[in-house]
Parts: sequence; structure tokens; C-alpha cells
Amino acid sequence: MTFCNIKPYMSLNALNGLKNKTNNMRLHFIPSALTKSLLLVCILISSFGMLAQTNVEFDKDNFKDRKDEFKEARKNFNEGKELFEKAMNDYKVFIGEYCNEHSYMPVSRKEYLHLDDEIFIQALSFLEKAQAFNPDNAQLNWMIGFSKFHHNPQSDACIKFLEKAYKLNPKVDEQLPYILAWSLQLHYKWDDAISYYTAYKSGLSQGNLYAIQLEDIAKKIGECYNGKKYMSNPQRVFIDNMGPHVNSSFPDYSAFISTDESVLMFTSRRNTSLGAKHDESDNGFFEDIYVCTKTNGEWSDPKNMGAPINSEDHDATAGLSPDGTTLYIYAHHGKGGGDVYESKLNGASWSKPEKLNKNINSEFRETTVSESYDGNLLYFVSNKKGGSGMGDIYMSKKDPKGKWGESANVGAPVNTKYAEEGVFLLPDGKTMYFSSKGGATMGGYDIFKTTYENGKWSTPENLGYPVNSPDDDVYFVISGSGRRGYYASSKDGGYGEKDLYMITFLGPEKPGMLSNEDNLIACIAEPIKTVQAAPAMEIVSNPLTILKGTITDAFTNKPLETTIELVDNTKNELLATFKSNSSTGKYLVMLPSGKNYGIAVKAEGYLFHSENFDIPTATGYQEIIKDIQLKNIAVGSKIVLKNIFFDVAKATLRPESTNELERLVKLLTDVPSLKIEIGSHTDSDGTDESNNKLSQARSESVVNYLISKGIAKDRLQSKGYGETKPIAPNDTKENKQQNRRSEFEILSK
Repeated sequence: MTFCNIKPYMSLNALNGLKNKTNNMRLHFIPSALTKSLLLVCILISSFGMLAQTNVEFDKDNFKDRKDEFKEARKNFNEGKELFEKAMNDYKVFIGEYCNEHSYMPVSRKEYLHLDDEIFIQALSFLEKAQAFNPDNAQLNWMIGFSKFHHNPQSDACIKFLEKAYKLNPKVDEQLPYILAWSLQLHYKWDDAISYYTAYKSGLSQGNLYAIQLEDIAKKIGECYNGKKYMSNPQRVFIDNMGPHVNSSFPDYSAFISTDESVLMFTSRRNTSLGAKHDESDNGFFEDIYVCTKTNGEWSDPKNMGAPINSEDHDATAGLSPDGTTLYIYAHHGKGGGDVYESKLNGASWSKPEKLNKNINSEFRETTVSESYDGNLLYFVSNKKGGSGMGDIYMSKKDPKGKWGESANVGAPVNTKYAEEGVFLLPDGKTMYFSSKGGATMGGYDIFKTTYENGKWSTPENLGYPVNSPDDDVYFVISGSGRRGYYASSKDGGYGEKDLYMITFLGPEKPGMLSNEDNLIACIAEPIKTVQAAPAMEIVSNPLTILKGTITDAFTNKPLETTIELVDNTKNELLATFKSNSSTGKYLVMLPSGKNYGIAVKAEGYLFHSENFDIPTATGYQEIIKDIQLKNIAVGSKIVLKNIFFDVAKATLRPESTNELERLVKLLTDVPSLKIEIGSHTDSDGTDESNNKLSQARSESVVNYLISKGIAKDRLQSKGYGETKPIAPNDTKENKQQNRRSEFEILSK
């Protein structure tokens, strides 16, 4: 048996596996003291060979018998080194300027490696040829390792060269242990990264950047500890690439969805961009915005939105209203750092993008925005002066004229001295997701969640691993249900430089059932009195109701563009106004739990239609599909007034009825020749006599209200029908509620 064939770096598990394998082969080998000694010598000799690597300089005396090859390799080495050092000199200038402006080091790879990738690719073409000749040169391995780190840090190739450079000469460059540590951090090798960060810190020379460098190292070591903590308690999620059907071989990112996940818009730099032109700064195609729609659970092929949304310059998604009818676009046209524009969906076409006002845009850079469910608040990211860091989240409220008012910084603990980006507000109006380089990150941008409670935002909570990674995780959005999220990442195995991914949140883990042996032990300790089933797995959902459907003409079935008013019945307050699509008649309204909502659908020449939704606070996510047909103002047309309420068993109108009654007043005022009957109905509970009496009194209460508002008495009739005209069987609580109603019918016009 040749013991030296056993690898010196074989793990204990591997050795045990080897032992088990030999046992399975029925070979019984017990090593003697001599064989143990021989094995130890082999391991030490092999280990010494691995560690005792010598730095081989590009000196002709080291290659006397390979003069011709040396000459060519030396030429490649020098040309690659010249390109590399030119790029690194630019980097040193950048670092100095960056630190002077922000008082800290770049904290993400994207910032740190702002340099032109092309120059490193050119350098690699020479350096790798030299490496093939002399693989044991520290400086050469350092330059190749850094270039590969810059070009594709997701590959572990950079680690191989950086580690070799460090073994050959750990002082070949002051940045070597720092870049090696960062590479290891990006590959989740937390303890090794901490060791090299510590080594880098001990070798720092005191200078202008010393204090900033110390802060940077402390932050990155903290990120490694955070990473270890998050990975020890991974979140129960599925993360799925959206596949080649949606993604391309080009960068795809910055996805936004409508609340019901029926529309997906994202930014891509693929070769089907408008004009198919290249950006000279990086030779990539210009950004364009693409759209997919979901049918029967499948996304359609991405479609370039074309003009006027896209131009032959950069156009990127900045936000999408919850109902998917307002698209926010980031564009850099002319002076400034980049501004936000908005486009409205009118029928089947999008309007020409218009720049948001000066309360949102500034001479600096505004990037992403998120609109509240009622359209009255706008959260956005800007790096304008007066903020906490490189990018802060601000909030603006619509004024009475429908314009965005003066903005306010949301402040700590959301905003930090570092950059925030990718703001996204849930339709509940109090849950916000965003990305930050500050706080308890595990590297670069991490995605955080915060809630608005008692007049302030809570301490942001990191979404943890594997949602977040040691690299940048940004532009995260989540469905109205809270069960699926979307974001872009540069994960291994993707189709392009960045791909879109879908995250499915599984909720807390269901407790496991005890085995028979465990049950037996438990019975001995304490006899089981009752059998209890394991609790069901909880799927956390947002407290939100989505109301959607199609609005059509009741006679022609043609789609209608209508105005949809959303009212808080308890406060008699108009919350928001929406519109249905003129081409399709489709509409979507968000109803956060905890309110009694009145909904009125209006269109010129039609009777209004009303709906009532009383949604308790504890109600989770639900979707209600409600197709609505509007009736013309014609004799015989009858409308149920679903937002007229009476005290129990009485004819007293409750305050929540005010908005519905005022709509009826407006109809009668706008059409002064109209004559109507107000009819009231009951369910089958009670006697016929009492029901007839109650329904007649309720009709008269409505008529009296209309008269008090100036409507002529001779235009109004009241009628109580009791339980004689049910619209549903009186067999359930819900059906009885339908039968207890007030309605009006047009008698003449």
C-alpha cells in the first residue's frame, strides 16, 4: 500500500469515508507505529511543497535555457503591466476624490470598480500569456487576480490568482489582502475574509485616508459577521431565475410590477433597443424599457415599449403605480444628474413622458420612485444636497391642485450616511422596502423592510439570506399579496450580466412530527392525554384587498372609461379617484384592510353604480373580481344604493350614507326633469307587517333627505316592499344582507 497517495489536505470526513469504503470491501487494515510515521512524513513533505512557493521574477537569469520564450513573455508582461498601472492610477485619483466628497471609502463593488472594464480585459490578454510562461510571479498573479475580480468577481478564478500572489509575496501590493478579502467575502467565505481584512488593516500606513480606511475595514468585517449570522438562519424562500423567456444574454434589471402581478416592466440593455446604438462609455447598448403581461400564469414575451417611452438615449424604469397605469421613467436629458418623468396609459397607448416638477427633480440625480395606493404620496430617491448620504429617500404629498408638493427627507433610521436606493411602498401605505449600503448589511446594497408606526419609521430589518448576498441587491419590488418578490441579481448560472429573479416567500416552517421513538420517550416521561396535529404552515400575506374587473355598457357590452371614487364611509372622506381603461374597460383598486369603503363608478350619460366593502383589520390578502355594467339614464333603469345605511331595525340614516345620498342629489340636479322612485327592501326575518312598515319608513327617510337638499317633492316617490322582492335566497347571513337594500328606479326623464 502506497500511503503517499493519500492527499495531505484530505478532510477528516473524507478519511472516514475512505475507512468506511475499505470496511465495506472487508479489508481490515490496522496501521502500525511505523506506517503512521511514514504517513505523517508524507503529509509534511507534501504540505511543505504546497507552502514553500518562491516568487520568480521576470529576470533573464531565471530562464537561461528559455531565452526566446522569455523575451516574448517579458514583452507581454510589460504591455499588460502598463495597461494595468494606467487603470490603477485612475483608480487612486478616483478614491481620493470620492473620499473627499463622501468621507468614507466606496462600500460596494460597483462603486469601487468604476473603472473601464475594457482596459482590464486588454491587460488580461497580455498578462495571461505571460502567466503561461511564468506562473510563479507575485506581481503577475496580483494583476491577473485584480483584473478578474474587476471583470467577473462571481467567478472564483480571481481568488486562485490572488491567493497565489499572497503566498508568493504578501507585500507585492498594499491592496492585495484587501481585494483578496473582498473576493472571499463575495464567495461567502466569511472567516477567511475577516483574516485577510485584519491583515490588510495591520499593514496600513498612516496617511490622509487612514481614518477612512479603518472605518471601511471595520464596516467590511462587520458585514462578514452579519453574513455569518444571516446564513446561520436562512429565510424560507425559493429564488428562481425568470428564465430565458424573460431574461436575455444582456443585462436585465430594475423590474416593477402592478399590485396584482398582471404587468411586469423592466430595463434591459439588449440588442433590440430603440436605434440599437451603443453607449461609447462602456460599449453596451443603450437602456430601454420592456413590458410583459401575465396570462394564465405565464408571462408574455418581453416587448420593447418603443416611442414615446423609449428614445435612442438611456431610458430606464423608475417606478410603476400600483394599478399599472402610470409609468415613471429615469432619463438623463441635458443638464443635471438625471431626472424622473411620468407617462400615463390612455387606452392602449402611453402618453409622452413629462418631467416631474422641481419639488421632485433637482440639479442632482433622482432615480427611483414609489407611489402610494391612493396616488397622494410619492416616495423617491435623490442625492441632492442636504441629505444624509449619497442617496436619500424623500416623500412628497399632492397638493389640492394635484401637483407634487415640497418634499421632505424621511430621515433616520431609514436614511444613513451611505446610499439608499430602490424605494418601494406597499399598497398598505405603511410598509416600505428599499436597498441600503448602511445598516446591518452583508455587503454592498442589501434589501431592508421598515414599517410606519406611531408617526415614525421602524428600524429597518434586513431581509436576510438568501434574498441578500455579499454583492449589490437592489430594485426589489413585492406583489400585493406579499408572497412573491422580484429583483435583479448577478448570480452564477444566469443568462446575462444581470437577470431578473422571482422570490417566493414560504413563511415559517411547519413544526416536524415526532418519530415513534420520540413519542415513546415522551410517553414515559409524561403520558400523552390528547393527540394534537402539527399546526398548518403559515403563509404570511399582506392586509390588502384588490378589487378589479371590467366596466362596460349594460346594453352594448362595450368597454367604458369611467371615474371610480373611493370613499372612507366612516369619515365621509374621498380617499382617491381612479379611472378604468378606455380601450379595455379594465380597472384595479387597492383596499387596505381596516376600513369601510364606498365605491362609486361614474360616466357621463350613465347612472352611477355603487359598491360597499367593509374590510376588517385582520383581513389578509384577497382579490375580488367585480365586472360592472353601467346603465343609461332611461325609464325603467334601476340602481341599488349599496352605500346607504340605517340603524338596526330603524329608519334612521347613518352618517356613512352621506356620500351616496349626495351622489343621488347631484344626479337629480344635473338632470332636472328626472323623476324617481326610492324603494326599500328587507330580508325575511320578522313579520310581513313589521317589514313593510320598516321598509316604507326607510324609503321616506331617503326622500326627506333629498327634499332637504332642494329636490322638488313631486319628482320623488317612496315605496316600501318589505320582503316581497328578494334578490337572493334568505338562507345565509350574506344573502340576507343583499336583500336588505335601498334602490332607485327612473319613472320618467
